[in-house]
Amino acid sequence: MDKIRVGMVGYKFMGKAHSNAYRALPMFFPDSIKPEMKAICGRDPEGLEKARVQFGWESSETDWKKLVARDDIDLIDINAPSDAHKEIALAAAAAGKHLFCEKPLALTLKDSREMLEAAEKAGVKHMVGFNYRFAPAVQLAKKLVEDGRIGKVYHFRSVFLQDWIIDPNFPLVWRLQKEIAGSGSHGDLGAHLIDMARFLVGEFNEVMGMSETFIKERPIASAMTGLSAKGSADAPRGEVTVDDATLFMTRFENGALGSFEATRFAAGHRCTNSFEINGSKGSIKFDFERMNELQVYFTDDAEDVQGFRRVLATDPAHAYMDAWWPAGHTIGYEHTFTHEIHELMQAFAEDRQPVPNFVDGVKCQEVLEAVERSIEERRWVSINELA
Repeated sequence: MDKIRVGMVGYKFMGKAHSNAYRALPMFFPDSIKPEMKAICGRDPEGLEKARVQFGWESSETDWKKLVARDDIDLIDINAPSDAHKEIALAAAAAGKHLFCEKPLALTLKDSREMLEAAEKAGVKHMVGFNYRFAPAVQLAKKLVEDGRIGKVYHFRSVFLQDWIIDPNFPLVWRLQKEIAGSGSHGDLGAHLIDMARFLVGEFNEVMGMSETFIKERPIASAMTGLSAKGSADAPRGEVTVDDATLFMTRFENGALGSFEATRFAAGHRCTNSFEINGSKGSIKFDFERMNELQVYFTDDAEDVQGFRRVLATDPAHAYMDAWWPAGHTIGYEHTFTHEIHELMQAFAEDRQPVPNFVDGVKCQEVLEAVERSIEERRWVSINELA
């Protein structure tokens, strides 16, 4: 196998990120299986054609069912809004297509489990899009934890802070509608924190949370793309049906404690996706706004030089970096997607499931829904309750 023929559903924010990754992979990872950009799919013919030309796809479809039925497609990439994930994935799996789906995997835990079951029954490869795992500094954090360099983990604390909807007249985009998005900051931002915690620390045992929707109604949007939208403050208003902010605590199965905060109302924070891990032998800190750096502290350093050190994760010794630039030459957000696609293509080459896959998507959904149940019932909720 020297190529994978890709059909992609979605052509806006994530569609651009995925397209860029498919195009960049052969240049920087020449030994990888080559993704062939066969067809892009979307509902608006004019916008779709513009994206097809701009992103470099061979052809287009305005009906995802036609895309799934095509014989010249091996992999279906799903980055449409969350309410479309399940239907597309089930049809694609039934057609024997491999699957790459953005997070959250589905609107509900039940739906995500159906998607996993369908993929396993079809015997296809399946991957879920948790791209932040693939920052080299995060990969270094994973190595330090796995190698025992910071000892027994006691704490994982994390925040994902944004401010793009803090204006009460910002339009009612689809991400603020539960029937399309599933949830607000919790499922959009908190899902990344949950996956990061599972990746670095381990499985969740129990959770307790709280949430708030600060702006209950917003003007109906006249146009939207990614995290931007157009609308008038005088336009008819619609109800916001998701959370603006969700916070929760957890106890991990290994006994560590965790705290999580996801909000779109943190003024001055554009994309503060940050975590800190404290262990018996040291600590590590990461902030995606400085994604090339990992702050590291070891307790066995000499007393007169103890303190957090800045590790610039750009050397060939750091994951993926030998494919890019000389040491000290940093990379950015888009590179995490290239690394993600590289992992997917490596899974094809080695005939194994990629990681993270739909199992990870289901595990994340379990935690998301356990937190929602905790908020509704105002109590600690065990993850096992959702088994």
